[in-house]
Amino acid sequence: MEGFQFIDIIILAMAAGFIVLRLVAVLGRRTGHEPTARDPRTDDAYPRNPDNVVPMPMPPARRTRESVLLDIEPAYQGTAMEAGLVQIKMAEPSFSASGFLEGAAKAFEMIVAAYAKHDTDALRPLLSADVYARFAAAIQEREERGETMETELVVLKPPKLEGVEVRDNRAFVDVRFQSEQVNIVKDKDGKVIDGDREHVDSVTDVWTFARDLASGDPNWALVATRSVEA
Repeated sequence: MEGFQFIDIIILAMAAGFIVLRLVAVLGRRTGHEPTARDPRTDDAYPRNPDNVVPMPMPPARRTRESVLLDIEPAYQGTAMEAGLVQIKMAEPSFSASGFLEGAAKAFEMIVAAYAKHDTDALRPLLSADVYARFAAAIQEREERGETMETELVVLKPPKLEGVEVRDNRAFVDVRFQSEQVNIVKDKDGKVIDGDREHVDSVTDVWTFARDLASGDPNWALVATRSVEA
């Protein structure tokens, strides 16, 4: 009896093996309808639908020194200021020497006027902390003496770049200002104690403006001033 059970087991095992072999044969075939595995980096891997295409932003191409140099005004190419201007423009593509000088001229007029009027609020955002401290101290001394100052900017010639330098990602630009001014100082009684209304002074100053090129703040501040002979 046990012998017959053993034979039955062998027959069942052979039948199961035959079924498995048939399944392998069938499942292993390609019917022509199976999806083909493709490299996702190729353009033909997936169907195209122009209506569903989402364009990916391309990273801006990094400008080379040579390409930036072409945007520098010819008057400064080949000069000692060229390297500094290129560094500034690499960090701030919209920068131009001519545009900077226009802004510097306006800043000069505003600072001269605010200093004469004792307007420290107008001076603060235009000056570095050190320069503001000196200007504010001079204004306070005048006020303590009861003095007032009047300044008339008769002529301001177009400013000129005197020097450009970048140190530790901080840009410094020297600008020469030539102007004709009438400056008088009055005492507390309104009497002129310095200057002459009929006398026009020819004044030449070199102001240094600075800005951190790594900062998001685009404003330049006055960090130094000096008077020079015309």
